[in-house]
Amino acid sequence: MSKSNVHHIPVLLEEVIRCLKPTDGESFLDVTAGMGGHAAAVIAATAAPERATLVDRDPQAADVLREKFKKSTILDRDFLSASRKLLETGKKFDMILADLGVSSLHFEDQGRGFSFRKSGPLDMRMDPRQKLTADQIVNDWPKAELAGVLKNCGEEKRATMISDALVAVRPIANTVQLAAAVSRVMPRTGKIHPATKTFQALRIAVNNELVQLELSLPIWIELLKIQGRLAVISFHSLEDRIVKRFLEQHSKNLYEADLKLLTKKPITARPEEIDINPRARSAKLRAAVKIKIERK
Repeated sequence: MSKSNVHHIPVLLEEVIRCLKPTDGESFLDVTAGMGGHAAAVIAATAAPERATLVDRDPQAADVLREKFKKSTILDRDFLSASRKLLETGKKFDMILADLGVSSLHFEDQGRGFSFRKSGPLDMRMDPRQKLTADQIVNDWPKAELAGVLKNCGEEKRATMISDALVAVRPIANTVQLAAAVSRVMPRTGKIHPATKTFQALRIAVNNELVQLELSLPIWIELLKIQGRLAVISFHSLEDRIVKRFLEQHSKNLYEADLKLLTKKPITARPEEIDINPRARSAKLRAAVKIKIERK
């Protein structure tokens, strides 16, 4: 699939703009820019594309960003290494956005292996240059380690049972076979596919998503200017828990706090947005502003 033909709808766009409050000339860092949906709206408000830095670890996404934002800085790397690099160079930003969801580019390209609805290789790498793939975890890792991934990265209650089932039918060649193997031991209840948590867990493990998030959050605070705004969109409880805990820890002590919460509770999508973009159903937006501490 041509990357230029992928249909992408940025989630919680209006809510992100309300939290970030972009104004003329402000600087902006999007650490998961993807197809550039959020970035386009923010840059339109700032009228300062040259003060925007857009990051994505996927080379295809980075190519799209270079085409769309010719005056902006594009970093083709994961957001942790990009954030560390920006910190080393002394960069500061008025706004930082992290949309932690998987982009349309990944789900709609069956060759990337992110979706159980299309037959594809067990890949799931956001950066195809990295070595670890879902195939290695599914077909090569010991049963106990595979179960640990399903439990810790997917919150799958039947992790051991699924791991046993997958190991019993190795080798598993593609995403359809994987989904079928999970479905044989996991009866379907409601609208959620039985393999949903398994695919989530493998994707998170392959891309080291939770560790990247935990290590990046404190760096993002350092990258913010005073009165700079941070907005983070998560799509499952593991991510949201990390973000919630971090923001609360940095805002709860009046004299030591370096953040002020802009969202006491996560902002979720309105019904009309979910109708247009079902992916928005699980999105949660949390935001905070960096404050200057005045000690007496």
